[in-house]
Amino acid sequence: MDRRNFLGMSGLGIAGLMIPFGNLIAAEDLLAPLDVGKKKVWADAALTAAKAAGASYCDVRIGRYLRQFVITREDKVQNVVNTESTGIGIRVLVDGAWGFAATNQLNNDAVAKAAQQAAAIARANAKSQTAKVELAKAPGAGEVSWKAPIRKNAMAVPLKDKADLLLSVNAAAINAGADFVNSILFLVNEQKYFASTDGSYIDQDVHRIWAPLTVTAIDKASGKFRTRDGLSAPMGMGYEYLDGAAAGKIVSPNGVITYHKSYDMLGDAVAAAKQAREKLTAPSVKPGKYDLVLDPSHTWLTIHESIGHPLELDRVLGYEANYAGTSFATLDKLKAGFKYGSDQVTVFADKTQEGSLGAVGYDDEGVKTKRWNLIKDGVLVDYQAIRDQAHILGKTESDGCCYADSWSSVQFQRMANVSLAPGKNPLSVADMVKNVENGIYIIGAGSFSIDQQRYNAQFGGQLFYEIKNGKITGMLEDVAYQIRTPEFWNSCAAVCDQSDYRFGGSFFDGKGQPGQVSAVSHGSSTARFNGVNVINTARKLG
Repeated sequence: MDRRNFLGMSGLGIAGLMIPFGNLIAAEDLLAPLDVGKKKVWADAALTAAKAAGASYCDVRIGRYLRQFVITREDKVQNVVNTESTGIGIRVLVDGAWGFAATNQLNNDAVAKAAQQAAAIARANAKSQTAKVELAKAPGAGEVSWKAPIRKNAMAVPLKDKADLLLSVNAAAINAGADFVNSILFLVNEQKYFASTDGSYIDQDVHRIWAPLTVTAIDKASGKFRTRDGLSAPMGMGYEYLDGAAAGKIVSPNGVITYHKSYDMLGDAVAAAKQAREKLTAPSVKPGKYDLVLDPSHTWLTIHESIGHPLELDRVLGYEANYAGTSFATLDKLKAGFKYGSDQVTVFADKTQEGSLGAVGYDDEGVKTKRWNLIKDGVLVDYQAIRDQAHILGKTESDGCCYADSWSSVQFQRMANVSLAPGKNPLSVADMVKNVENGIYIIGAGSFSIDQQRYNAQFGGQLFYEIKNGKITGMLEDVAYQIRTPEFWNSCAAVCDQSDYRFGGSFFDGKGQPGQVSAVSHGSSTARFNGVNVINTARKLG
């Protein structure tokens, strides 16, 4: 991967694609599952060996992680990559300490050896550990299975059909005025099997899809250029996400179309080309205080960074400080009933939402997933915790938000789908805009920065429209807004109703050391925030 390709991938917002995902395989091998009976035999071999080695608890994760990338630019397919990574990770408790080992050798002897190694590591850790792990109970699930409710397995769609779709998208963007266009299909299938000494044997089949694109328009006289990224959301769906897009269209008052449960990629590319060219002549924003109307295609990232991460319990406790941080939302604030946002703000965590990236039946500790509130009517009420953290909050069970990005990685606390609840009263986006005298309507996620405590932050976007006296008057450029997290969420004056609720999200939420990534969605309806500080990001030359 040279620097030019790295920058090109980064421009699409998917620098995470450089993460090694496993061995290259043929496309037809993406459809071959592991036999469930064999997985149970290997799991039992690990459990038996771990208990014989002195483990008081053991869990086994057998994973087959399949990915396909189809990458295009203008009229060329630049790359097709199919990868597979399969193996077994074993985690044990010995003398109150964790140990972990993994193997990609799928036979009973190798699995037993890995379990013994995990036990030896745990025993060594116990010698220097000051407090024993307290593990919340998780009732054994028995033998169960869960499958993402997809209608069309994207891995089974012929490669030619996928390439033809992307090339037609690129051609449509060029015909609509784009000078350059990149488009990609990124498909994921995680086949995950979990077994534990609690009595669980859980087989899960997880599917995800993403179709990012970036369109560039150039003013050849001046050399000035502008881009617009696609407005699709990565989803926990099959190829049906790219079919029947009319059912998923949400048309905003300024005519911009965003998407929910389906995506018209070709239509979005045409709109992106026209909007990128419109950006070339859009006036630069005048800095100052504005009321912001934020589309869900934008708000998901603000939720992710200023609520999702700071309410991860390991960050709150200072156990995890990688990727910008710990958290300002400390335990004393929970006890004091901290006013995190206005009465309009209820935020919940949920790993059961159909179509979301984080949707699974059970987490990577075998805990059944659920929905729970983090912020209720503006007040901080809870965090996100897993089995060895639950006792810290006085909970008797995990929240079911433990995850590992590979069979070879140890599972740890990860963000659930964290979402802003829709408004309780009927409110359309058009009616929300009518009440704004001096504001900016922001669509799509852009660059951002945030401090180590998740308190001070700055966010950009893709499209910006001026609102004057209740009407959208035209496009703006060079917009970013600055926030202090509690001040921003307390400025939330209104949230549109359920009919406007949509997902955004990321395949590449980074955390940990060594680093891992997870896929997470954030739902919301369009929301209004009053009196937010907006700056001009234009570069001053000379």
